[in-house]
Amino acid sequence: MPEALKRLIHNISLLPGIGENRATKLAFFLLSTNENYLRELRENILTIKEKTAICHICGAITDAPKDICNICNNSSRNHKEICVVEEYLDLLTLEQSGGFTGVYHVLGGAISPINGVFVGDLNFSKLFSRIDNADSKIEIIIATNPNLEGEATTSFLTEEIEKRKLKYKVKMTRLSRGLSSGYIEYADTMSLVSALRERKEI
Repeated sequence: MPEALKRLIHNISLLPGIGENRATKLAFFLLSTNENYLRELRENILTIKEKTAICHICGAITDAPKDICNICNNSSRNHKEICVVEEYLDLLTLEQSGGFTGVYHVLGGAISPINGVFVGDLNFSKLFSRIDNADSKIEIIIATNPNLEGEATTSFLTEEIEKRKLKYKVKMTRLSRGLSSGYIEYADTMSLVSALRERKEI
């Protein structure tokens, strides 16, 4: 096999969820596809970082050079309901369900010391600032995944709100446990809408 093809297969196999067999098939697809598609793909890969930005309010991904995403900038959304998610993909899944009309806060992961992810690595400080700056009581809807990391993240968040004496400003809720897959990213629309509607107060 040519070295260039081996390197391409290796690069593709480093993508999440792509094993060597799948990477090999994708590499051969790219080898046989037309030049225009390859040029467009190359351009998109090379410019993805410079053409996107992080919303300075919620941590979602938005179009550069904007520093506020469309959801945070939308006055018709309920800004008194903040749904806290681990990743931007979770935000997209919830948004596509059509069951939530509030706003979001993306942590950028979950607390996982074994994987080297600590409190300081996540987007907590801006969330506490949002709570602190609220002019009336808000609802924080915790939508972390139901695993050890998600539970650790939820525990830290609830304890920190108590410690910072912010409890009087916050109603804390979390999604009900009705998600069939357990993970927001893979949940179906009906399960998500139901989990949001039947959320429980902490």
